Amino acid sequence: MGVPDSLDVPESTNMPPAEPAQHHKTIVDGPTGPIEVTERGEGPPVVLIPSLGRGADDFELLSGQLADAGHHAVAPQPRGIGGSVGDLSGLTMADLAADVAAVIGALCAEPVTIVGHAFGNRVSRMVATDFPHLIDSVVLLCCGGLIPPAPQHTSALRRVFDVELSDDEHLQAVSQAFFAPGNDASVWFDGWHGVVAAVQGAATAAQPVEYWWRAGGKEVLVVQPEYDLMAVPENALRLCAELGNRASMVTIADAGHALLPEQPAAVADAVLSWLTERNTTGPQR
Repeated sequence: MGVPDSLDVPESTNMPPAEPAQHHKTIVDGPTGPIEVTERGEGPPVVLIPSLGRGADDFELLSGQLADAGHHAVAPQPRGIGGSVGDLSGLTMADLAADVAAVIGALCAEPVTIVGHAFGNRVSRMVATDFPHLIDSVVLLCCGGLIPPAPQHTSALRRVFDVELSDDEHLQAVSQAFFAPGNDASVWFDGWHGVVAAVQGAATAAQPVEYWWRAGGKEVLVVQPEYDLMAVPENALRLCAELGNRASMVTIADAGHALLPEQPAAVADAVLSWLTERNTTGPQR
């Protein structure tokens, strides 16, 4: 299952995504306040952590597909979004990991697969590092960390949260930072939480990358977009080289850093294929 070379997964465009499975919302007691969680399905648990300044709704399609395939999809809202109203002052990566650990402890009877998108893959690796007994495996959608994006792309990311921009300017920034050429960025026009993004950004800046980089010794799947300008692909290649047999990598064609709304079927195929293989062959050591 270790993959020295990336495996290309073709774009899935022949069939529209299925309607998501029915869900219910749960409130979990977090370390400093309630955490709102969306749950779908039953079976082996998969916990889903969203991108910078974005909420659990980004996983609506993927969580439905996981549930339909026999998994318990668990999507907590980050602090500051929806019903997750814990303290944001002085927020640290350890705090964010503790929030997720509280959700896993309350809702999951066994170690979970944790899936992190973009900034969420940093949180996911932090959880695996600080709470290894709660994590079975880690999936990284857009693997970043060591190698930063180019300055112009970082600037576009900052503009996404600039409330002074016109709608056209905002959409242009979203497109530049997150979407592959020609893909429709309007699906991510809304859903941005600037205050949350600011405290999350400060938290990750204050935490040495090396602490969480190797995902706590867990088995890792990297799902890397072909045109990711924010989590530049060298990060994924370097992590897979370091982890050896503990890491597998899939490249998603015609996708940028947004990934989930760009190629939902291809992402689901990659994640579910990997989970199925692990269930069939067992973890690689």
